[in-house]
Amino acid sequence: MESPLEVLLHVIRAFEEQKIAYVVVGSFASSARGVPRSTLDADIVADIKPDHVKQLISSLREKFYLDEQTIRRAIETHRSFNAIHFDSAFKIDVFIPKESGISRQQLARRRLEEVAPEQGAMIYVATAEDMILAKLLWYQSGGGLSERQWADALGMIRVQGEQLDAVYLREWAEGLGILDLLERILKEAMNV
Repeated sequence: MESPLEVLLHVIRAFEEQKIAYVVVGSFASSARGVPRSTLDADIVADIKPDHVKQLISSLREKFYLDEQTIRRAIETHRSFNAIHFDSAFKIDVFIPKESGISRQQLARRRLEEVAPEQGAMIYVATAEDMILAKLLWYQSGGGLSERQWADALGMIRVQGEQLDAVYLREWAEGLGILDLLERILKEAMNV
């Protein structure tokens, strides 16, 4: 059976074939930037356009369940759809970026990284700063109850430390209305 990374690579290759801009986000990205943890799915932000849909489904239909109408609706509404791998039931959540906001920043600032040296696999992964902001937004939207989102953000801050662009983090956190959460988590990270 294919590993979650191998399943993710199938989808990424389909995006690359059509020159669809994408960035891996979620727990895959936060694990790469912070404290690794297992996950039941993978998250990707992908700038899919309506004219990509038919070829994307054609490229993935042998290995994944995809629903064309759901994909088209996600594109129209800037929401998400998923691709479910038949053999493993591993789910890839694909988020269509809005015209502005954190998902556009994730795409603009993405970094190409080698994730499976034995396969020579290179994928675009979100920066630590953009992942911290996204995790704090998810934490806030969940009413501050998701310990997993908080722990992921905290882990990235602790691992990345001085390498983080604090000015960028604060500017974007203020614009996103989460500056109070950022300051709180930065303080917690210093109290190890």
